[in-house]
Amino acid sequence: MALRKIVIKSDEILRKKCKPVLNFDEKLGILLDDMAETMYKANGVGLAAPQVGILRRAVVVDVGEGLLELVNPEIIKSKGTQRGVEGCLSCPDDWGYVVRPNEIIVKAQDRTGKYIQLKLKEFFARAVCHELDHLEGQLFIDIADEMVDPDEIENEKQDRKRKR
Repeated sequence: MALRKIVIKSDEILRKKCKPVLNFDEKLGILLDDMAETMYKANGVGLAAPQVGILRRAVVVDVGEGLLELVNPEIIKSKGTQRGVEGCLSCPDDWGYVVRPNEIIVKAQDRTGKYIQLKLKEFFARAVCHELDHLEGQLFIDIADEMVDPDEIENEKQDRKRKR
C-alpha cells in the first residue's frame, strides 16, 4: 500500500465525470488499498478515485463501522432529508451545510466484481452521497446552502473533546 497525493479543488480532474471500472484485477485492488490508506492518514471518512487523480467509479468510506469499498456505485433509492455540515479532503479549508437524503439504497460492486446492495442511514448515507458526487465531477461546495467559518468547526471539535 502507498499514500497517494490528494487532488485539491483547483484541479480540473475533480470536475470530470468518471468512467466505470471494467477490470476487477490486482490494479483495482492496489488502488482501493491505497485510497483507504490515504483516507485514514488524512483523517477522512471517505475518498473517491478522482481525489487521487483516477477517473474511475470507485470510492472508499469508513464512518466508524469498518471500511466500505464501492465500485461502480449508484443510488437506486433515497428517502427523507438531512442537513449537516460537510468538509472534504480536496477542499481543506471549506466547510458548509449540505442537504442530503437521510436514507439511501446503494448498489455497487466489490473489488472482485460481486454485486452488493446496502441500505445506509444518516451520517453513513451522507458520506456515501458526498463521495458519489465526486464521481460525477461535483464538489460539496457547489451544493452547500451555507458556508461555515473553519474556526467555528475547530471550536466545535474542541468542545466535543472536552465533554468526553
